[in-house]
Amino acid sequence: MSETTYRRSRRLTRRGRLLLLLFALLLSAGVVLVLVLRETGAPARTLLVPEGWRATQVYAAVDKRLELAPGTTRRAASTANLDLPAEARGNPEGYLFPATYPVTDDTTPGGLLAYMVQTANKRFGQDRIAEGARRAGLSVYQVVTMAGIVQAEADTPADMGKVARVIRNRLAHGMPLQMDSTLNYALNRSTLATTTGDTKIDSPYNTYERKGLPPTPIGNPGRQALDAAIDPTPGTWLYFVTVAPGDTRFTDSYAQHRLNVSEFNENRKSHKETDGTG
Repeated sequence: MSETTYRRSRRLTRRGRLLLLLFALLLSAGVVLVLVLRETGAPARTLLVPEGWRATQVYAAVDKRLELAPGTTRRAASTANLDLPAEARGNPEGYLFPATYPVTDDTTPGGLLAYMVQTANKRFGQDRIAEGARRAGLSVYQVVTMAGIVQAEADTPADMGKVARVIRNRLAHGMPLQMDSTLNYALNRSTLATTTGDTKIDSPYNTYERKGLPPTPIGNPGRQALDAAIDPTPGTWLYFVTVAPGDTRFTDSYAQHRLNVSEFNENRKSHKETDGTG
């Protein structure tokens, strides 16, 4: 190739010069934007909703993140016209999907809640979830309700499928679920210490006294809990108790379950004596 030919091959066309100019302008704008962000120190604002949080926890977090008076988001939930299933009766519990959400100066509590519900509807409306609910003879809302219990009861992600199976088996046998997590929801607390008196409270969430699923989810479940609810681990278990962290015992024998509960109580008593809280 001669020198003349080489020079001609490097000469840009008019269209090429315009494209190069446009690229230079975009690059310059990007640099300016980065410099402005660095200068102002304006990081991206987000709100994290962890798996298993109750609606009350989400409301409080939104109030704090948007710097609103406590109770503002709770009130907004009742007037935000959220796209909820009819079964929810306007209660967004279970549909404030756990995720990280962007927040700007223009974000309103109602708008943010609507975005969470919209995200939940997209996830719950997936064919896999809907088909799993149909196979089990459940509505999607019932699956979400079951997943909320699984999220609250399972000690580890590996236990979720087994907890879901216990729930399914108890429903199939016409047994009350007897889940402490539903009592905790009714009493607005989180504890491992359930008393006989607790199991007698008058509440639709008292699954010791009432059969079937509670009327609403008891929290906002994540993907793993939902997967467990639609595809439980095969088994005949009817009982479980977490004897120690990482050691949950599942059984279909009531006698064995009583032994496991006794071990749990002994461990709890020993722990109280050790840390002086007893």
